[in-house]
Amino acid sequence: MILGSTIIPTIGRAALSRAVSSVLGQGCADDWEVIVVNDSGRPLPRGDWQGQDHVRVLETDRRERSVARNTGAALAHGRYLHFLDDDDWLLPDALNRFRNLCRNTTAGWLHTGSRLVDGAGNTLVELHHDLSGNCFIHAMAGEWIPLSTSLISSAAFFACGGFNPLVPPAEDVDLCRRILLHHDVRGIRDVTACIERGPGSTTDYRRSLVLSRAAREVILGDPDALARMRASAHSSYWRGRIVRCYLTSGVWNLQHRKLLVALSRCRTGLCETALAGRHVLACDFWHALLHTYQSETFARGFRELPPSQTHPAPSPGSAACNPS
Repeated sequence: MILGSTIIPTIGRAALSRAVSSVLGQGCADDWEVIVVNDSGRPLPRGDWQGQDHVRVLETDRRERSVARNTGAALAHGRYLHFLDDDDWLLPDALNRFRNLCRNTTAGWLHTGSRLVDGAGNTLVELHHDLSGNCFIHAMAGEWIPLSTSLISSAAFFACGGFNPLVPPAEDVDLCRRILLHHDVRGIRDVTACIERGPGSTTDYRRSLVLSRAAREVILGDPDALARMRASAHSSYWRGRIVRCYLTSGVWNLQHRKLLVALSRCRTGLCETALAGRHVLACDFWHALLHTYQSETFARGFRELPPSQTHPAPSPGSAACNPS
């Protein structure tokens, strides 16, 4: 087994060569491989990267990117899996930063900083998550950790069943939640990749919100979910988010005529309020309980932008993950 596998699902976009070259140009050596999964249903355009060492091309024939990613993962040799979209690219020295991140850790999800850019490559915002340890409540609340700047333990990936093809395009959000249910996070602030946002994106964020919400309900039904959330809530704010998570779940299930589940979720939410103790006296508790989640990662990124780059960027965290 080698250290890492970069898996690039593609529909044959012209940007694919840039994505592959951004990995190969860093020197994959013998501890890293690149797997391109062609889901376009037609031959890929010729590129200089084809036929190079450390590169394999697989075919899935229009099965959607969850299947393409799972196929690449199933045939990967890496101890860690890195999923790079075909319109994103790694920055210089990214692989070395990944290698350093993998040392002396048992975390299931490793992440670095991200740079969101528009179609012309202009920076929209840089994201520095500052997440470590048990961050399950963060994921359940709506925090988004981009796949392109993450390494996922292959053992954790396969233990949770990989990407769920029934929740496109929220499969990355759902995977993060299912892995963080049982595994810790480790991260660094160094930016390792550019992630393109804008009109060229194939992600339907409105559909993502609906499917992400339904998938979250499955996770809330896991017997370990509540204890894991409690252990990850280290402030009044996050205790309030636990309560909101269960109360909004109760409303969702009531709307879908799942009365027993709705009653159970609401009861849990009320019990968590009672168990919060002194936290209920804090303004942060009630702010978390009464308001939808707004990612501090994005807010901090916009605050740190130079004045010349204050144009707004889409917030995948809010659009794709904001269930409550």
